[in-house]
Amino acid sequence: MDCAAFTDQITRSVDVLPGQLGAAARYIMENPGDVALLSMREQARRAGVQPWTMTRLAKRFGLEGYEEVRQLHGEALKEQALGFSGKAGAQVARQREAGGRALGGEIATVTAEQISVLGQSGAVDALVEAAGAIAKARRIYCFGLRSNRPVADHLVYLLSFLGEKARMLEPDGSAGLDSLRFATAEDVFFVATVAPYTRASVEAARHARAQGLTVIALTDRPTSPVAALARHSILVGTESPSFFHAVAPALAAVEVIAALVAGEGGEAALEEIARTERQLSELNIHVLEQPTVTRQEGNR
Repeated sequence: MDCAAFTDQITRSVDVLPGQLGAAARYIMENPGDVALLSMREQARRAGVQPWTMTRLAKRFGLEGYEEVRQLHGEALKEQALGFSGKAGAQVARQREAGGRALGGEIATVTAEQISVLGQSGAVDALVEAAGAIAKARRIYCFGLRSNRPVADHLVYLLSFLGEKARMLEPDGSAGLDSLRFATAEDVFFVATVAPYTRASVEAARHARAQGLTVIALTDRPTSPVAALARHSILVGTESPSFFHAVAPALAAVEVIAALVAGEGGEAALEEIARTERQLSELNIHVLEQPTVTRQEGNR
């Protein structure tokens, strides 16, 4: 379990945790930096609970003790502090020690584990809720910058098979955020951003919320600046032995969302997909290879 997965579990349980356990959970959610840096006793004092409550909370979520909670937050804090250049140094050292084959396998394994988390109950619920909101929306405005640009763009492309409801927004220009002046409360604003968060993405989400749109945020932790603005938050893992954060889990998440939206659309969605496929065929967009038939000896 990484810090994002642990925080996600706490976020989904905080409202049903009794008494001091609830207070301890809220402290962790609101003070992730303190969790990594302060002693358990000091954290308990600041949370207004007994020290053993912190241990009980950790064990409730399957950890050995509270020290493991502190370690998870410490690793997450270190990840942020290192930045790309610091992580690159760590990657080079790891690659020299274990070799490129081992590092490559480790990157692939970690990424696969993060994608598999999307199949767990809490994550699936978030994906289903987001897909439901998108399926009911009059229009879907999508926004993502830098490494998250292809994530938002991929969602727009997939949804284009179902009609023309999805639009990709640019940070400037004629197709930019100015398009939101036509938006209504029946529309959805989808934003993708992970640490280090892009300021323009946060501001765009804030503007969309002020306009009355339903904000759906695909991000990496409940404490991210866009999660606080969103009605629906989808959390994806980004940790990687690579110098750069993982993007594949976010791409997998939007593929799940698009599939669920298609299922929500029923027969109408099937007709739109068929119409798109016919057009692609008529325009000769794809190279279609004929299947090779191997003649068996007995059929000669």
